[in-house]
Amino acid sequence: MTAQDCLFCRIVAGEIPADVVYQSDTAIAFRDINPQAPTHVLIIPRRHVTTINDLDADDQELVGSLFLAAKAIAQQEGLADDGYRVVMNCGEGAGQSVFHIHLHLLGGRLLNWPPG
Repeated sequence: MTAQDCLFCRIVAGEIPADVVYQSDTAIAFRDINPQAPTHVLIIPRRHVTTINDLDADDQELVGSLFLAAKAIAQQEGLADDGYRVVMNCGEGAGQSVFHIHLHLLGGRLLNWPPG
C-alpha cells in the first residue's frame, strides 16, 4: 500500500471526513467509527509510517508526539483522573487493520486485563 492509497493519509489530506478532536503539526486525532469504548480516539501521525517495524531512531520525536497527544486528549475528554488505555497494534496478527501507525485511546468504562 502506498501513502496515496492509505485511508488515514486521505483523512490527513482532508479527502475523507472524520470527527477530529485534536490536531498538531505532527498528529491528528479523530473518533473511531467502530468504537470499542465510550471514548475511542485514533491518534495518527500526519506522516505515513506503515507499522512500528518501519520506525527508526529519527522517529522518536514523532512517536513521542502521539503519546503527548493522547495525554492531552484524555484530559480534554475527562478521562485523565479515572484512567484510560493507549494501544498501538503492529501487524495483521495483532489486529492492525489500517497500515498507518496509530494509537487507540480508549476510556469511559472499566477496561479489563488482559485485553482480547
